[in-house]
Amino acid sequence: MTTRRAEDESEIRGRLGEVVERIGEKDIEALKGLYAEDVVSFDVEPPLQHVGVEAKMANWEKVFAIFDEVAYELRDLVVTVGGDVAFGHGFGRLSGTLRDGTATEGMWVRGTFCFERVDGAWLIVHDQASVPFDIVTGKGVTDLRP
Repeated sequence: MTTRRAEDESEIRGRLGEVVERIGEKDIEALKGLYAEDVVSFDVEPPLQHVGVEAKMANWEKVFAIFDEVAYELRDLVVTVGGDVAFGHGFGRLSGTLRDGTATEGMWVRGTFCFERVDGAWLIVHDQASVPFDIVTGKGVTDLRP
């Protein structure tokens, strides 16, 4: 791996580390700065796509309203860099304490993050969280672990 690619990969891993930290802090403004203005998000909840940073932040606001304390874990992350674009994939999980005091371990989802270098900074231009499903029943399978 070239030095530049290694540096870019390190920066991207750092950006995803910031996502994890900002979610735990419920810092919507700092979180917003990690996404491109025109981000397209394929999140686990409807609709099929959320377009724009405001739509993405509205999803995080919903999460923050549900959780009193929230944590995000990202595992088995693989990052690939090519010039001014990059992507990463791994497994993510939200967990914490709900507003009613119930602790939840959450569920593991598959996560993909696409980045573009914009004015020298790596920003998330697309993300996707997905749950595997049972093809016979059409229901999501939420008890899998990486």
